Amino acid sequence: MIDGYQINTNTAAMDFDVIYGFISESYWAKGIPRETLKRALSNSLCFGVFTDSGFQIGFARVITDSATYAYLSDVFILKEHRGLGLSKWLIQTILYHPELQGLRRIGLATQDARGLYEQFGFNLLSHPDRFMEIWNPDVYQKRK
Repeated sequence: MIDGYQINTNTAAMDFDVIYGFISESYWAKGIPRETLKRALSNSLCFGVFTDSGFQIGFARVITDSATYAYLSDVFILKEHRGLGLSKWLIQTILYHPELQGLRRIGLATQDARGLYEQFGFNLLSHPDRFMEIWNPDVYQKRK
């Protein structure tokens, strides 16, 4: 727990405008349509970081079957609230969530936060030769 902040998974409390404002400008989902992100959030386990006065200042979501696999995505803390340990607290809260216990694999992709995730046991793929993907990085720009 960090004084002045709270984390919860109540999607009704989430401020979609804050979430969309950050994610739609991120390197990983730039230009994502609002309806696409709404659908993604409705099918995910979401974690919001809020000030004690109720303003949302961070977010993460987990795409999971709650039994064998999870994918951590869309993690952010607004710039003016960084450097307080909120990202670490958010990741720790996610990893201890009851629906995410006993999973065989938790995956994620990051361009700039490898050091954060390594603190929690995330490593590069142990068998990258086994993983495949369909990569369409411009999908949101093509829809316009």
